[in-house]
Amino acid sequence: MTKQRRSFSPEFKREAACLVIDQGYSVPEACRSLEIGESALRRWVKQLEQERAGITPTSKALTPEQQRIQELEARIKRLEREKSILKKATVDSNDHRNSSANILICMSTFDETSKANFYAG
Repeated sequence: MTKQRRSFSPEFKREAACLVIDQGYSVPEACRSLEIGESALRRWVKQLEQERAGITPTSKALTPEQQRIQELEARIKRLEREKSILKKATVDSNDHRNSSANILICMSTFDETSKANFYAG
């Protein structure tokens, strides 16, 4: 029988790391108390220290500030893609202007694709 992998919320990870960083627990003490593995807690501690230093993580952020930064970066990326699509949709390869209807169709296709990718990831 295989052991199921547990998942933890960013809030739990942050609180666990705070036990070590802010409250002076040793990693083994905190792990025994929370019934989690040492490697996971060490990873969370390192991530929280980096986030507090202002480094945006590549994984899901633990602190609310870094979570907001990740949300805003994702929004900027999406808006830049939309802008690029609109630029391409306004003038076709024959240098003819596309109609507003064509642009709207293009944008609705993009919205559905980006939603599907968002929910799939």
